[in-house]
Amino acid sequence: MVDFIEAHRNAHGVEPICAVLPIAPSTYYDHLAKRADPAQLSYRAGRIVALRPEIERV
Repeated sequence: MVDFIEAHRNAHGVEPICAVLPIAPSTYYDHLAKRADPAQLSYRAGRIVALRPEIERV
């Protein structure tokens, strides 16, 4: 859903899209912040990101 908002935000704006979809604008911005700075992820989410290349390799 975050990718959809990202793709259409220039045409419609974040808040109007979020008003139609079941997502709060704060949730969208929180996801963007975590994408930009993985240090903001929870421990578990950080481990998943760190281990993903190894999992895909296997």
